[in-house]
Amino acid sequence: MKTQLKKGTLDMCVLAILEQADSYAYEIVSKMAATMEISEGTIYPLMRRLQNESWVKTYLVESSSGPSRKYYQLTDAGRSELRAMRREWREFVAEVESVLQEHHANGSPSSQELSQ
Repeated sequence: MKTQLKKGTLDMCVLAILEQADSYAYEIVSKMAATMEISEGTIYPLMRRLQNESWVKTYLVESSSGPSRKYYQLTDAGRSELRAMRREWREFVAEVESVLQEHHANGSPSSQELSQ
């Protein structure tokens, strides 16, 4: 379940990182890896998709230690999409929490109690 939830939220997480500052793919992966499991191979197709959606745009920055780096920048469309994603996420979390709290409050056994 966690894998599916993560797949559904990666776009939002990347857009949120880019909302803070422009970044290159490896740096985005590093920031995300601090709190969740993600591989560098996952990020490149995702970044291409975000670029195809016009939610991010790219530019090159010269590097003193090798080839130029491709930086990603959030577009106005990306900011708008991020706002919508955050709204949907909050609604989804509230709905799930409501169900979880209702079942717990009604005295229904939790899944942990059922497995014992």
